[in-house]
Amino acid sequence: MRYIKLRDLEVSRIGLGAMGMSHGYTGSGTDEAESIRTVHRALELGVTFIDTAEIYGPYTNEELLGRALKGRREKVVLATKFGLVSHGGDGAWNLDSSPANIRTAVEGSLKRLGTDHIDLYYQHRVDPNKGDRRRRQGADH
Repeated sequence: MRYIKLRDLEVSRIGLGAMGMSHGYTGSGTDEAESIRTVHRALELGVTFIDTAEIYGPYTNEELLGRALKGRREKVVLATKFGLVSHGGDGAWNLDSSPANIRTAVEGSLKRLGTDHIDLYYQHRVDPNKGDRRRRQGADH
């Protein structure tokens, strides 16, 4: 396996996107044992980058990875995404990148992933309602 440096993170050049294990495709979420075996096999082959998001399921993909990575967390660079679930009441598929929503989202992701840290945490989609707060403030003044 070849590896690459992404700023401060060293990752395998081939990563594992876990979305399809719980979301998005016919049959996804139907064989958890096979999904966990897939994660374990990827680690055996040298994959060190795994990507998920709270929206996948929603939530079930992060929960699955939490179970799959139990006792193996130190072997991976774990990425997850926020912003497609509004925790303020609007629910899934509602863009919300407000600071309060991000705090709630990261707390939930940490719990579901069974970890005390997320290596790469990023916005799933740009929230046009929140935008770049600095840009909006500059336009108002």
